[in-house]
Amino acid sequence: MNTTPIPFNKVCLAGREKEYIQDALARGHISGNGEYTKRCEALLEKAVGVPRALLTTSCTHALEMTGLLLDLQPGDEVILPSFTFVSTANAYALRGAKLVFCDVRPDTLNLDERILPALITPKTRAVVVVHYGGVGCAMTEIMETCRKHGIVLIEDNAHGLFGKYQEQQLGTFGAMSTLSFHETKNFTCGEGGALLINDPKYIERAEIIREKGTNRSRFFRGLVDKYTWVEVGSSYVMSDLLAGMLFGQLEVCEEIQNRRKAVWDRYQAAFHPWKGASRLTTPVIPQECDQAYHLYYLLFEKGADRDQFIGEAKAQGMTCPFHYVPLHLSPVGLRIGGREGQCPVTENISPRLVRLPFYGDLTEEEQERVIRLVLEFV
Repeated sequence: MNTTPIPFNKVCLAGREKEYIQDALARGHISGNGEYTKRCEALLEKAVGVPRALLTTSCTHALEMTGLLLDLQPGDEVILPSFTFVSTANAYALRGAKLVFCDVRPDTLNLDERILPALITPKTRAVVVVHYGGVGCAMTEIMETCRKHGIVLIEDNAHGLFGKYQEQQLGTFGAMSTLSFHETKNFTCGEGGALLINDPKYIERAEIIREKGTNRSRFFRGLVDKYTWVEVGSSYVMSDLLAGMLFGQLEVCEEIQNRRKAVWDRYQAAFHPWKGASRLTTPVIPQECDQAYHLYYLLFEKGADRDQFIGEAKAQGMTCPFHYVPLHLSPVGLRIGGREGQCPVTENISPRLVRLPFYGDLTEEEQERVIRLVLEFV
């Protein structure tokens, strides 16, 4: 039996990443807002179609910036899915906001737009959607609900850069959206993120907050003769060394995406006969969605089957991890009012979900090993 390790993720170096890192070093500006920071931000603004993109040290910090920009106060309510990474919740908990957990749809595992209206109260300030796996949420219905109640919409688009919903880029529906460039994402610089701003009224304050609460950006544009502390903020600016690597990735984004698409399509073709069967369920991509090919997951009939599969994969040298544990049932979630049965779909799918090794450089031989493991298991 071949037990050569197959990791869950591996960075795809398809461009000039090393060259740009060396160039950033040679330029002598390796802190934030250097040449490659500006190149990345300009590329994102043009490719996604947003008025302003600001690179950040992480998607977590980009989310924290949205909480600051909304001036959230203790008692304000923020609705978000329970099936997401903890950063989506931390950003607003840090501001003292009350987290209101919403269940997800059983098909896409995205925030359920049908449940959303019933969760809104006079204290609701924002709705945060997460495009799980880079598959767009039902944005038509969600945007209409937010407009009806005068609520700000935020997109946690950590999975979905270059994905689309009804031909519109994910990350362009809300007032603001966030991106992740962590090493597990399609495009990476190790650790990094971005805040995309669609509502121009937030741009100037976002630049201030990102620069430790100073008007440093205005100073460098010659708009003020000195800069000073004008707002509560923090140090959220990405190093230009990391931006150099990121630009090398974004510059060849189509090639990276095409490689990932080929892997996703091969998995789906291999497992499609089981779609809808009780033993194994594969991802659902609605017709109106162009996905970002961020991950490939399987849902087993029982949690015990999922756990057994993960153990068998490990024995054969493959890393097949589970994903989010419901936030409302986490220790913090329970302390702030979460309860069993609050999000039944999330509670049902979380213990049954497994992610398969997925990256652009996954060879056909390696992918065949993963496919064989699944087919023999079921």
